[in-house]
Formats: sequence, C-alpha cells, structure tokens
Amino acid sequence: MSSSDLVQVAVDAPIGHLFTYKVPDHLKTELTPGTKVIVPFGRRQLTGVALNRAQDVDSKTLEKLKPISEIYSEPRLGQIHQQWLTWLAHYYLHPIGQVFGLAFAPGPEKRKRASHKISPTAVVSRSQNQKHTPNEDQAHAISEILKAAHKKAFETFLLYGITGSGKTEVYLQVIEGVLAQDKTALVLVPEISLTPQLIERFVTRFGDEVAVIHSHLTPREKADQWWSAVKGEKRILVGARSALFCPLDNLGVIIIDEEHDSSFKQEEGLKYHARDSSIMKARLSQCPVVLGSATPSLESWANMEAGKFKLLELKGRVENRELPDTQIVDMRLVRENRDDRFPSWLSPQLYQELAVCLERGEQSALFLNRRGYAQCLICPDCGYSETCLNCSVTLTAHDRGQKLLCHYCGFEKPLPKKCIKCLTGEYRPLGNGTERVAEDIEQLFSQRGVTVRVARADRDEINTREKLESLLNRIHQKEIDIIVGTQMIAKGHDFPELTLVGVVLADVGLHIPDFRSSERIFQLLTQVAGRAGRHGKPGKVLIQTYVPEHFAIQHALRHDFRGFAQEELKCRKELLYPPFGRLAALRIQGPELAEVESTAMAIMKRLKNFSTIKPEFGSVELLGPTEAVLSRLKNKFRFQILAKGPSTVILNNLMQFGLQLGEEVPSKIDLSIDMDPVNLL
Repeated sequence: MSSSDLVQVAVDAPIGHLFTYKVPDHLKTELTPGTKVIVPFGRRQLTGVALNRAQDVDSKTLEKLKPISEIYSEPRLGQIHQQWLTWLAHYYLHPIGQVFGLAFAPGPEKRKRASHKISPTAVVSRSQNQKHTPNEDQAHAISEILKAAHKKAFETFLLYGITGSGKTEVYLQVIEGVLAQDKTALVLVPEISLTPQLIERFVTRFGDEVAVIHSHLTPREKADQWWSAVKGEKRILVGARSALFCPLDNLGVIIIDEEHDSSFKQEEGLKYHARDSSIMKARLSQCPVVLGSATPSLESWANMEAGKFKLLELKGRVENRELPDTQIVDMRLVRENRDDRFPSWLSPQLYQELAVCLERGEQSALFLNRRGYAQCLICPDCGYSETCLNCSVTLTAHDRGQKLLCHYCGFEKPLPKKCIKCLTGEYRPLGNGTERVAEDIEQLFSQRGVTVRVARADRDEINTREKLESLLNRIHQKEIDIIVGTQMIAKGHDFPELTLVGVVLADVGLHIPDFRSSERIFQLLTQVAGRAGRHGKPGKVLIQTYVPEHFAIQHALRHDFRGFAQEELKCRKELLYPPFGRLAALRIQGPELAEVESTAMAIMKRLKNFSTIKPEFGSVELLGPTEAVLSRLKNKFRFQILAKGPSTVILNNLMQFGLQLGEEVPSKIDLSIDMDPVNLL
C-alpha cells in the first residue's frame, strides 16, 4: 500500500503523537491535509485532523490499521493554520490533536443563519461614531502599520499611548486600510464582556463586517459568528483569546488591545498566551501585529528596547486633554488621626472630593480589587477564621456578611451564629470588599441628608452581558452618581461625566509572593486613573495606601511608565526573571498530600539527574518542589517545580522530559507544564 493510501491523523485525545489510518478509495480525492475526520479509536469514534500522508509501513502493521470513517467537507485548515497549531502543540507541550480540535466551530453550521446582532447599548457618543482626522502621532502609527500590511510583511508594532490617547481610532483606520486590500482583520481584547463600548465602536464603523466571539454568546450564536468569519461573510473578527483559533484566510493584520492584560494567558488545558501566539501567527501569515497598551507588559517593552518590536507612541490625550491630577493619601496618617464620622477605609480627603463631585453633578468611581462584603470574618474571642473545605483559602463574606463564599471553587455556606471553634464568639468582618464599600457610602451620605445613587460593578453584581449593558446605560444616562467596582471598571470604559476616581486601597495584591506584583499594581492604578477626566472636564484621582513610598505607586502617581519600567527591569535583570530569563512551571497535584509530595520529590530528583547528564541544561536553575501558594485547590493538593533559564528552547526540552515522567506517576496524580507562566499562585 503506497503513502497515498495512508494518512497521519491528530486525534482529539490527550495523546501527544499522531496515528496512521488507511484512506478508503471513495475518500482519496476528497481528503487533503487540514481536513476534519472521524476515526475509530479503540471502541469509540473520535474526531481528528488529517495531516501528512504517512510513509509506507510493513505488512504486519498494515493489517492492524483501520480506515477513516468519515470526513467533513469544510472547513479545511490551510497550511499556515496547520503550521501554527503544530507550533502551539510543540511549544506549550500539549497533545496535538486537542490543539487542532480548538480550530473548529463550537457547533454545526446553520444554513439559514440569522446574524447575531450586538444589542445597542447607547454608550458610544456621536463624536466617537465619526471617523476622526488623526493627529500627527496617530497618522504616523497608521501609516507605519499599513505600510507593512501593503508589503505583506511581518512586523510587530508596540502601540504605546497614555489612557485616552486615541489607540482605538488607530485600530479602526488600520482595519479600514486592510479591508481596502480585500484582507481580513483579527482583533483580540482581554475580556470582551467587559468592553462593550469598544465592540460598539467597531460595529458602528464597519456594520455587518464585524463578527464577535465571546463566552456570553449561546452555542448557536457563537457557531454562527464563527462560520460567518470563516466563510468570509464578515471580514473583521473581534473576540477574546479563543478567537485566535478561528481559521481566517488572507489575514491582513492582528491587533491585541490591552496587550499587557493577564487574561490573555489561558490557565487551564492548553496554557497558551494569546499575545505571544498571535505574534507567531502573524509571522507565519506575513502580516503586521499591533500590541496596544497604556501600560505595556515589561516583556513587550524589553523586546522593543532590543529592537524586536517597533515602537509607535501616542504622546498625549486626544484634543490635548489633560491627564487627571493624581494625589496620594497616606492611610497611616489617616489612622493616627482617626475620624469616627467615617468608616475606617475612607479618608476625609476622599470623602470631601466625593461630596464636591456630587454637588457639581459629576460622577465618581471607587476602585477596590476585592469583591464581597469583607475579606473574611474573624472570631474576636479566639481569632479563628473559617476556611474553604476544598481550598486552602479563607472564605469571603458576602450578602452583608450573612454568607461565606470561596472565590476559587464556589463553595458557600451561611454564616454560623457562633464561632464553630470556640462556640462563644460572634464573627466580625475583617477587611473590606466592594459590597461593604457601596453600603458604607450610601449610609454615610444618607446620614447627612444627601441622596446618592450608588452602583456596584463586580462579578457578583454584574454576571451577564445584559446586566453590564444596563449598568453602562444607567451611567451614561447619569442615573448613577458613584460607581463602586473591581478591575471591571478599569478596562476600556469611557464615561464622559466621570471626573473623580478614588482608589480605596492600592495595596491589594502588592505583597503577594509573585515577582510580577509590582507590575500588576502599576498597571491597575494607571488604567483605573485613566477613566477620570476623559472628555474635557478636569479629572482627579486619589490613591489611598499604607505604603505611599512604594516605587510602583510613586510612578503611577506621576503617570510615569518609562520610569517604572526602568526601575522594575533593573530588578528583574539582577534576578534573571522575565524578560531576561525564561520560566517554566511543572505542576503536580492530586487528592492525597503525601502522595503528591513524594511524587514531586521523585520528579525533582529525576530532573536534576537528567540535567547533570545533559550539559546543555547546566544553565537551568531548578527551584522546589514547594507547595503552591494556594496549596489546596478544588480538593487537590498542589506542588510546583519552577525552572528558570536563559533559553526557551532549553527549558522546553527539559520540560518535555518532565512530561514523559508523567507516564510513571500514580494514576491519581495530575502533572502539567506551564511554559512562560503568568500566575505563580
């Protein structure tokens, strides 16, 4: 039997290699590389993708081979998409068939498709709907990107501009130029359900050319949007990271908005980073990729400084609007001079600014990156705090402290009347969440005879697309005076009447054991501050903190990204942390602590022995095994081995050996690899 009669198939199963199948005579003319197929696999029928024609095999092996059962007529993955998916599987050490499985629609094509329309939110002003004449910086950025697109040349552009500098208008005009060349455009945003205004601007400008894919669509809506993009009926695809897998033809540009955002990293299954994967896809497609941010990731900034990325800078806000006046409130002094008229989290300065803002009829936002009523409830008699039954975390108080909830596994229970340990103490709230801040603000102004309309914007309150759109409408209709929210209000929103932002506690997340904590705090503070004073009225930002001298907070105070990057990169270089070194995490988890720990120790010993035998691994530093910061999650104990080295290739090879060791571990133990990890908890 010749090679034309055999084909290698990437089967959608947790197996890392390809399988050889016979090609029935009636399928030989139809079967091409990139075709989705159904094949017998043991006693089951599984989907897969036909890739290369297989080499001749011996007669004994040939007798055991099974024929392909069925093929799908469309879509057929092009060569570029096949190369990209293969790269993903190899780089992120994930079963190739499962990677290829992500490239197909979430449901069958509907022949009579009713195009999913984005419901109108009335949140885009008339001036935003119009095509603007770009300023000098915008015009230069548009010209440079389109120059690369016209030449069909791969180039990575870092579009760096302060909040409100007009990055979205650059995206829109670049896409307009790409469409004029009869090409397609892919736009990725961090969390599409949080950025309806951005989507609305694309739809307003380009109408039915826009397909949108995100998790809040029904399976039928998602499939409908996917097929409309694949068939070329809609030439612009906007979506969260998973939209990257849609096999678009004739790509003209890829745009990553808020490229610094950690949600571009997938934490489960295929642990890919959408930004890095987009760059590889653009390289293979020979088109430009644009990374936009007011606070670029330090990896992207270092790549720009090294000449790998080209910097396009928007130096000021559109129409020369001023950045907000930003001030720090030292909460240590506030505590020393305690004013019992205010809740402990609120400084007199922030209260005064809120009152002035209300008198002027303008809107304010209070930012606290901690949802719920209180961080936890604690017994004042014995100091006990209730923890989750499934995870090594304290339970967060919700519903005015009457319910305890785990934010990781969803476990919840009603608040006990008495402490379950000493049986006498009554729990008291410790720390604040957005729920309590909103309640305190309403009570505070009510006691002073002032009616204030407060709305919460967090995942407890806003958990559907409809609720978010309703909230945004109420804000734009000036039916809300003060918005209390988590990072949900920091991303991409544009509120014309919002002139004051108060950061309730800038220290949240600053002291977690993660080398990126300072970078995340700087980014969050800069992004949330950028919501104030975007439409001509002067903006003001008050940052409440117990560590005002911290360099990340000081640089955020001055809107000084370059200064922050210089200082933080210096620290990273000394410790060989990214972007100067590369990281890979090998995670071991299971239901029994002793078994997980002993397995982690055994794997570490094998890795060290392997590194000794192979001289090329001498530059790799192996750290651990240690319990993860979240040592128990969803009833599984977790250990971690961290590998730090100068080269991705070397780390990848070492982790491949680590993955092979997974075949020797007990069946109840899960072993996974995370290349370039973002979350080290």
